[in-house]
Amino acid sequence: MELVIQPDAERAAWLVASLIAKALRQKPHLVLGLATGRTMERVYGYLVRMHREEGLDFSLCRTFNLDEYIGLRPDHPGSYRYYMDQNLFKHINIDPRNTFLPDGMAADLPAACRRYEETMLEFGGIDLQLLGIGADGHIGFNESLSALRSRTRDKALAPSTIAVNSTLFAHPGEMPKRAITMGVGTILDARTIILLVTGKSKADILAKAVEGPITSMVSASALQLHSKCRVVVDESAAAKLQAQDYYRWIYETESDWEEFRHPQPIQKVLPLTTG
Repeated sequence: MELVIQPDAERAAWLVASLIAKALRQKPHLVLGLATGRTMERVYGYLVRMHREEGLDFSLCRTFNLDEYIGLRPDHPGSYRYYMDQNLFKHINIDPRNTFLPDGMAADLPAACRRYEETMLEFGGIDLQLLGIGADGHIGFNESLSALRSRTRDKALAPSTIAVNSTLFAHPGEMPKRAITMGVGTILDARTIILLVTGKSKADILAKAVEGPITSMVSASALQLHSKCRVVVDESAAAKLQAQDYYRWIYETESDWEEFRHPQPIQKVLPLTTG
């Protein structure tokens, strides 16, 4: 695991987008694992800008999202299909047929989960998985006590998750109480993982996830087992980390990070609009 501390959330999102863009340029048929949430909106905004201004090409890549709510139609504003369309897919040159999300409307949920895993394998597995982290340390919707070898499945959401995510619904009571999520084991199968964490509210759980013991109570702690996981954080999220000096030293001295260390001033991305 490598951990990189950036000055602020904007710079952290830019770095994550730049890492994704580099991987896509190196492998146009890249299979991307994608995440949702407010933290990711900046990342997708930068990717859209790179597509528009630098010609970043998404035409050959495939994407698989971590999760989807059960019982929401794809065109529901609270669904993750709707989120991805509005924040990324409609603004880049990706073939919609190459964008996959779990089927939250499936009549047979276990069968739909198996098909999702099988489809990932048909395309060779996830090359690069993008992740955020929940307030209790969950990745995807792998709530506390999720098995570290778990696969894609339907999952009951924790009250804390419902409390946070329901604020994103125009009518909070419409938020489903269950979702389909990639399992922890599914996530760990990705060849490369990038975890983006920003904000002081995530400082405690980040420290537990990356410097604490590996435990099913904090599913993100399983990322310590991955051989190529990069964690990108801002100063606020890094506040409780014990080895900050070491993380800063690695970023400033290792050649892998040289091309990203001193970029030109970053123009903030604005919220995307459709049309």
